[in-house]
This record gives sequence, C-alpha cells and structure tokens, in this order.
Amino acid sequence: MAKKTKRESWLGRKNRVRKKARGDQEKPRLAVYRSGKHIYAQIIDDIAGTTVTAASSREKEFLSSAGDSKGSDKDGAGKVGTLLGERAKAKGVERVVFDRNGFLYHGRVKALADAVREEGVKF
Repeated sequence: MAKKTKRESWLGRKNRVRKKARGDQEKPRLAVYRSGKHIYAQIIDDIAGTTVTAASSREKEFLSSAGDSKGSDKDGAGKVGTLLGERAKAKGVERVVFDRNGFLYHGRVKALADAVREEGVKF
C-alpha cells in the first residue's frame, strides 16, 4: 500500500470532521481555513447553501486594525476571530457548530475559536 501524501491525509481528516459538523439556520457551521500566510473563517448555513458572514486576514478592516499582527500568527488569528464574532452577533448568530476543517485545534485555529467565543458566540 502506498503511503499517503500530506494533502491526502488532510483531506481524510477534513472529510471525517465534515461528516459530523452540519450547519443549519439556527446553528450554522463556522469553517476555518489556514494557509501559510493567512487565515480565513466563515459562518455557513449548509441547508440553504449560503454564507452568513465571513472574515479573513486579507480584508481591509483587518489590515487597518491589525498593527503588527499578520494572518500567520496567533495574534492575527485572534483579531480575525474578533472581527467574525462581531459580524456574527450583528447578523443574530448566537450558536455555531465549529468545523476545524481537518486542522489541529491548536495555535492559530484555537486562537480564532477563543476570540469568537469571547465575542459571545457559543459552540
């Protein structure tokens, strides 16, 4: 049996997590994606197939308020989480299902999740 590549392993973890995490109108899914330089998060209603709100480290709002933070560090991920939490509260989202998208719940992913929780969104 051939050894799996890093991407194949990640896709397997992603699909395993996605099987359990489904979002609906009352409790949408908070999906996180991290690349080497940036972090992206969006709140998705899977039933309707729409994105309720989103935030990333590439937006003008993040870049103007980030200061020394980047999307590739925990401080930047926390600021993206704060931005997403504020937008979620404005849209009336109180609870979400967290989808770590195959990434370990550690470092930037955890910093983003903690920042969203501090804004009052529960998961």
